[in-house]
Amino acid sequence: MDAPQGQIDAPPTTIFSFFITSTGGPLGGDFRRNAADTDGLAGADEICRTKAIAALPAAATRTWRAYLSTAAVNARDRIGAGPWFNKNNVMVATSVANLHDAAANSLTKATALDENGAIVNGSGDTPNVHDIITGSTADGMAAATHCNNWTSSAATGVTAQAGHHDRMGGGANPTSWNSAHATQGCSAGAFVNSGGRGSFYCFAM
Repeated sequence: MDAPQGQIDAPPTTIFSFFITSTGGPLGGDFRRNAADTDGLAGADEICRTKAIAALPAAATRTWRAYLSTAAVNARDRIGAGPWFNKNNVMVATSVANLHDAAANSLTKATALDENGAIVNGSGDTPNVHDIITGSTADGMAAATHCNNWTSSAATGVTAQAGHHDRMGGGANPTSWNSAHATQGCSAGAFVNSGGRGSFYCFAM
């Protein structure tokens, strides 16, 4: 006999559904879990889930996804429908459309917190780590640069598009939270030299 629906799909027990990772991945822009992974998305998703649960055990009731694009996958298509709330239960966006409307979303340095609810350093802070890797265009589609589908940690010859969570700084689109400029490379050191640490956005579906 099938179990009652409520036992199969328990509703989320927290509205916490958005954060910036407090650290980058251990291998720069390579998030593959093993050699069988053809891209790094599943590995990045695992990082999101692990960090979310460590910060708030109730977050285990959510499905967590990294806001990362590959050549075949758009970040905007893998994060659910919204709304999304930070660790302090402040809403940052109501929907996918709202999230990608730069004038309408509520994503700022004050609201784009890490999984522990801490403010992430931005322009003017030491160190400045406002570069948040996405591999995405401003509308959440796949950009041309994404660390070879999040499989590369090379210091040169490959890059990733990144945004500024504080909505300021340099680059072609300095106020963009998800597509300000490309990093200098895909190694951990290259991310630091670009103004980041390899952090990325995590959303719960």
